[in-house]
Amino acid sequence: MKPHFSFIVPVYNRPNEIDELLQSMLAVKYSRDYEIVIIEDGSTETSEQVIEGFKDKLSISYYKKPNTGPGDSRNYGMRKAKGDYFIILDSDVILPLDYLEKVDSSLTKQFVHCYGGPDDAHKSFSNLQKAISYSMTSYLTTGGIRGRKNTMGKFQPRSFNMGLSKEAFEASGGFGNIHPGEDPDLTIRLWKLGYDTALIPDAKVFHKRRISWKKFYIQVNKFGLVRPILNLWHPETAKVTYWFPALFLGYLVFAMITALFGLWYFMALLGLYFMLIFFGATFAYKNFSIGMQSILAVFIQFYGYGKGFLKSYYYIHLRKKVPEKQFEALFFSK
Repeated sequence: MKPHFSFIVPVYNRPNEIDELLQSMLAVKYSRDYEIVIIEDGSTETSEQVIEGFKDKLSISYYKKPNTGPGDSRNYGMRKAKGDYFIILDSDVILPLDYLEKVDSSLTKQFVHCYGGPDDAHKSFSNLQKAISYSMTSYLTTGGIRGRKNTMGKFQPRSFNMGLSKEAFEASGGFGNIHPGEDPDLTIRLWKLGYDTALIPDAKVFHKRRISWKKFYIQVNKFGLVRPILNLWHPETAKVTYWFPALFLGYLVFAMITALFGLWYFMALLGLYFMLIFFGATFAYKNFSIGMQSILAVFIQFYGYGKGFLKSYYYIHLRKKVPEKQFEALFFSK
């Protein structure tokens, strides 16, 4: 039996993004009915007027609630939804025409209670957005963990493009109150309950990421802060790869110190790595400027994540602080 899909989209002060997402949904090719559940998470700039313009074209349910964070808002939407399979999206994504066909086909061939899909930059995105997208998805940086490899069973979906069955939602209770990090936390709890997760490589979304360099740093720094907390909650999932950005910082300091003594070999290796980033991004987008900006994006990503990781590891694992008290800003009150 084919699942009945409900899109779950929390939004916070981003009516323009909802407009672009819904415009893309108008063009989606799919023969069966589906619904869209939009949850206004305490916004002061609501999407109500935008949504009214689509209600006669799409099956939309729209709810307003106090600000309790994206995880709790998704849970709220899934409780309201009529479908038996939820597709969770961020408000800053655009769907390709064949998105639902790809998801339906994959779940029909091999059903899984939770899936994730990759993200990419649309040709209309700015050079900054494309550079950040390259930094976040390249094999040279994340190693493909955000959806660039075919991983079955142990893939960790991200909530900008994630599917979850109603059964798995009810069994797990949905997302927790940490943010970011609520999506890997849910994935790990699903594994413990006996549910598999999978990547659907063809179920791609275009992830806009309307952010500046400053906001990108804040985002990746929070990613770094969250990981030692997740390792505390789920120690069996800790990996040495989570240390790589922190090790990058250590290597950078070491290379700079040795360069002061005339030993340029280690700085040269670092330069070679960033040259690979430059050529990879330039080739991917056929744009010299994006190649240059990708170098900065990768540096910010590693520096921000690594700094956050080390800070969190120090307080959570060495000083044994309570995460909810030490990093209160990472947790929403329900």
